[in-house]
Formats: sequence, structure tokens, C-alpha cells
Amino acid sequence: MKLPVLLDCDPGIDDAVAIAVLAAAEQIDLKAITTCAGNQLPSKTYANARNLLYLMGKEQIPVYQGAQKPLYRELLIAGDIHGDTGLGEVVLEQSPAPHTNKSAIQLMGELVAETPGIIIAATGPLTNIAIFLAAYPELKQNIQRIVLMGGAYYGGNLTPCAEFNIAVDPEAAKLVFESGVPIEMFGLDVTRQAQFYQEDIQRLSQLGNRTGKLLAKMVAFHGVHSLQPVLAPPDHVEGMHMHDPCVAAYLLQPELFTMVPVNVAVETKGEYTAGCTVVDYYHKTGRTPNANVAFAVDRKKFVDLVCNQVAKLK
Repeated sequence: MKLPVLLDCDPGIDDAVAIAVLAAAEQIDLKAITTCAGNQLPSKTYANARNLLYLMGKEQIPVYQGAQKPLYRELLIAGDIHGDTGLGEVVLEQSPAPHTNKSAIQLMGELVAETPGIIIAATGPLTNIAIFLAAYPELKQNIQRIVLMGGAYYGGNLTPCAEFNIAVDPEAAKLVFESGVPIEMFGLDVTRQAQFYQEDIQRLSQLGNRTGKLLAKMVAFHGVHSLQPVLAPPDHVEGMHMHDPCVAAYLLQPELFTMVPVNVAVETKGEYTAGCTVVDYYHKTGRTPNANVAFAVDRKKFVDLVCNQVAKLK
């Protein structure tokens, strides 16, 4: 039986790879994609999701535009890392798929209501999901789990302690982590291990399809512009941390990851720590675990999975 999945994202180069992995997977029923502001402006993340699906030959998957900004804060974007379009230097052909006037939040309400056991995969700021949970609290029971890329136990990438997706909208993240919905968190501690070295990027580019070639070009751009360069072993060449694809890979092969149940709180008020995920690894607070947090990944098998999935696309 296929896993029903709603993907909420802000494409974004690593989101693009996550979309490819999920769209190609036979065991995933990707019901829809909702987009939010994050890696780029909301109009760009929405267009990118549509155009990526068209590139991959999956334009039948509907895309819905969501939040234009965080709940209370000014929008931060990562154009310095993802480029002016959000996809590096790649310019995609425009999707001919019809647009919809339905909002992401309305779509979430309808889809979750009619799909008990649905999984929400989140690879951007959690604004859309927080708004949905506040608007439809009675539907929480229909969500099997939220599998998200965000946060960190040790060290951030936007600030010394805060990871980008959480730091863009910490108030939304706090609502999600306190919602009671089961959460599986893929933070920087594991995504920094999910590295694509230059040889892996080359492998992606040589899969024999257009999707692989263009994704490789995006990934190479990200690797050059990232604030957190990969620390490659002496016999490898630096590349890129594959943050968001960890969520997709986990849904396909959870055995690749080491998960630990812990309590995660989100700091919203700290002068220096806003957006920090407080991961109670040593159970110092006495609070009940509210998330399974990933701490390790089999990198080689992860690379194989990503490449094998992308190879199935156009």
C-alpha cells in the first residue's frame, strides 16, 4: 500500500531533490505540494514547484500556494545560497498545468479530512502547517506524523544556534512541536552527514536524463554558495549537504537513519537564541519526548537511493 504524503516546501535547491525523490517513488502517493516563503520569495517557490514537476513529467501533481510571510516576523530568504530564482542558475520551462485559486491551507483541510493516516512532509519553514493546525484542530488525529527538515541539536546555519527553516518562523515551529502530532525531525546533525561529494554530483549529472542533469547543476551551485561547506575526507572533493532529501529518503528507507526519541522545544524569545531547537538529548527537563530526532545516516546508501530515484524521471 502506498504512503499518502502531502509535501510542504519552499523550493529551493535541496527541496528540488526531495521533490524528485518523492515524485519518482512507487511506494509514495504524493497527493499535493504546498509552498511557502523561505528559500526564496513565495511567488518563486510556488513557480519552482510547478516547473520542477513539469520537468520531471509529474505535472499532474497539484501545487498550492500558501503563506506569504512568517506568522509575526519579517521574511528572511536564502537567495545568497539558492540564487535569484531559488534554483541556482537553472531556468526551467514554465509549467502549462492549470493554476488554482484554492489556498494551501484550504487544500490541507480538505486533503487531511479525506485522507486519514496522511503523512505531512515539511522541508521549509512551518508557517503553513502551523496555520492549518490552528484552523483545523479537529483534523490533527488524521495526521499519521509530520516528517520535517529543521532544527539542530548542535549548532545552527543561520545563527550560531538556529537552523534556517526554524529560525525563519520560530513561532510557527513552536506551535507545530507543541501540537501533539507525532514528529520525526531531521536537523543539521544528520543532514550535514548526508553529503553529496563532487563524484556524487557527477553521478547525478550522468544518469542519462534531463532531470538528473539539471538537479546536478543546481546542487553544484548550492555547494559553491553554501555557508556551511562540506568537510570532505582527503580522498573526496567537497560538494553539498543534502538537507531536505533526508525527509524523502526516510519515507522510502527509514532503516538508513538512526532515530532517538527526545523532547524538542523551540526558543522564540531569546536575544541570541531565537529559532533554536532545544533538544533534550540527555532528558534533563523531565518533559515527555515529542519527536523522534535523526542523528545518523548511512551516507553511501543515501546517495544510492537519491540517484536511483532521480534516474526514474524524465
